[in-house]
Amino acid sequence: MTGVRLRSVANCHLHRHNDGNRLKATKMILTAKDEELINVLQANAREPVASLARKLGLSRTTVQDRLKRLEEQGVITGYTVKLAKNQNVKGISALVTISVEPRRQIEVAKILAKFTQIETLHTVSGKIDLIAMVRTATSENMDDVIDQIGVIAGVTEIETAVILSTKVDRR
Repeated sequence: MTGVRLRSVANCHLHRHNDGNRLKATKMILTAKDEELINVLQANAREPVASLARKLGLSRTTVQDRLKRLEEQGVITGYTVKLAKNQNVKGISALVTISVEPRRQIEVAKILAKFTQIETLHTVSGKIDLIAMVRTATSENMDDVIDQIGVIAGVTEIETAVILSTKVDRR
């Protein structure tokens, strides 16, 4: 199964275009057909354009133009392969919540970005500041990564939740 990587902010997206030497951000509103196209692609990113056109009630050219526009404007940022559960890379995954001293979040995030075991890093609101999705080959490797995160200057607290299974994954 395949997926589509999106950069989204509700129903509008920011993209940049070059006006000579300066970049400017503009807001792009997704139409209902854009959202429908994205939903179909998220189910199967390898869907042929002709099939997408039939499902959306649009011409092939219109679908191709929409795809090109969504890609150029950064709404669709890529197409990926999603492996079957039994084909997933062996290892252990965990969500690691990280609390950081005031005004040190950017510094800590830059350090965490260098950890190849961190698949995603999110800033969040609430009692914690960051959530990292960490994947390692073994529980010992996971323990090492958590220890390394814990000694980063500015990190005040971490908590780890090992993922046992995934019930829903729409990525």
